Amino acid sequence: MSQEDEFKRTVVYADSALDYIKTNKLPAFPRNYELWYSYASGFNRALNRTVNKILARDGKISPEDTQKIYNRFLSPNRLGERIDEVGEKISQEVRDLISALDSGTIQVTHYGEELARILSALDNVKDRTQLSLLIVQLTKLTTQTAESNQQLREQLVDSRGQIEVLQEGLEAIRYESLTDELTTLNNRKHFDQSLVRAIKEAEESHAPLSLLISDIDHFKQFNDNYGHQTGDQVLRLVALAVKQNVKNNDIACRYGGEEFGIILPRTSIEDAKVVAEKVRKNVVAKELVKRSTGENLGRITISIGISTFRPGDSAESMVSRADLALYAAKKAGRNLVRSEDEKKIPSVTQVA
Repeated sequence: MSQEDEFKRTVVYADSALDYIKTNKLPAFPRNYELWYSYASGFNRALNRTVNKILARDGKISPEDTQKIYNRFLSPNRLGERIDEVGEKISQEVRDLISALDSGTIQVTHYGEELARILSALDNVKDRTQLSLLIVQLTKLTTQTAESNQQLREQLVDSRGQIEVLQEGLEAIRYESLTDELTTLNNRKHFDQSLVRAIKEAEESHAPLSLLISDIDHFKQFNDNYGHQTGDQVLRLVALAVKQNVKNNDIACRYGGEEFGIILPRTSIEDAKVVAEKVRKNVVAKELVKRSTGENLGRITISIGISTFRPGDSAESMVSRADLALYAAKKAGRNLVRSEDEKKIPSVTQVA
């Protein structure tokens, strides 16, 4: 997407955010602006559902509601607090485990000491009564130690289960932090981190690396005509087309708004063109039907730009060249794939 298109799209979101702030008579604090900008862009689906529910119930949103929504969905401390909470639970479980192991060690030590005492006493046995008494003591001691060890085993098994549950919780938090909720693709944060790693690997292995940046054609117009819910349906449809045409090692992400990024490790630019064409054809082959009415909305299309790794590349330079190729596809009529190796595409220096 060109800088001009990006400017127009984001300004629409910005204007909508200010309108929502004015309509609800809220203070124009940065956090309120961030909340309504997110709402206008439709990027955070759970946030939008919560806002819509309150609007349907009360007709407007109070400052208290906005603070709660911000803390729940946008506050940078939210994931950190959840990680701290899980971490503290794991720490407590480990402390309890160490205590149980210490207790078991004490029991075993006591058992050994008592065995030594009974063995010494056996040397001085004078009659059957004394022997019988020692046997009873030995039996009682062995039974108590066995019961204690059984309790320890049960606690170890229980602790292992608790730690596995907490580990799953941490994995869920990690997944949430790197996944786009609407499309279930990787999010922008994951894209940025993965592209840096892929470039480093390409530098070290001298293997090819390609990048696809795609954009849904006329998405704003589509959103304005049919509403955000149908727009969300379009985004999910494109995400599905992307998933169906990438390999396990490829990294498909929602890059931002209606843009998608696909990182293709160990893939030449020629092979990347094949992948891009498959994605483009898969999208245009699907007819879109409005779920609420059954109305056939026709077909959607996407444009795709491709760049390939060059020595000395950064994440920014690869994205910039893919963006230029995407802009060329848009300018040539949309529903097209363009790569940076085509002569008609200007270089970064030419555009600058």
